Amino acid sequence: MEAEKQIPAAEAAGVSPAVVEAFVKQRQVYMAAIKEITTKLEILDEDFKASHAYNPIHHIESRLKSPASVWKKLNRKNASAVTDNISDYVQDIAGVRVICNYIEDIYSIADLLTGQRDIELLRKRDYIMYPKENGYRSLHLLIKVPVFLSSGVQLVKAEVQIRTIAMDFWASLEHHLRYKSEDEISDDLRRRLKDSAEKISEIDMEMQSIYRELRKTRKNQK
Repeated sequence: MEAEKQIPAAEAAGVSPAVVEAFVKQRQVYMAAIKEITTKLEILDEDFKASHAYNPIHHIESRLKSPASVWKKLNRKNASAVTDNISDYVQDIAGVRVICNYIEDIYSIADLLTGQRDIELLRKRDYIMYPKENGYRSLHLLIKVPVFLSSGVQLVKAEVQIRTIAMDFWASLEHHLRYKSEDEISDDLRRRLKDSAEKISEIDMEMQSIYRELRKTRKNQK
């Protein structure tokens, strides 16, 4: 029934019904991968709290890429007839976003997550050290996580984005402004958005510096 609902939009994007059926069957597996990763992150955050009296994770978001987005991406990559290994062509079907308090928390969480024996790191893109041209900052990890099914273990690809509250604030508003605007954004507005990203990055680093000073003061008072 679910596959039948998706067929019209898929066919409009040039994707065959066979691909739709294969993807719909896999959606549950991608959802399971999101749950696995989210649970791992929650456990790490709770353990950090117990060990260091501090939660590095502010909150966690997740999303499963919509069928329409998957069809469009398959079509762009001339893979509209693929029924097996769809994730080889669309690697971010399962996505988890981790919002941290400070920049140093991002790398701590990334190292702790990818250091687990059952997590395989496939790709790491550091847009914090090397921001995108528009000013976007975040750490992107492409990983494989085991999902335990009644039929056996399946390794599932997922993308994990880790960023600070400040980075998320800018990225959310930039996305809203860019995609909700009916007109092409002018060069001047692009420059202003990038300048805003730079200023927010400076604030991010200053807030981390303040936090470190407070932590040092508290430690010396003990």
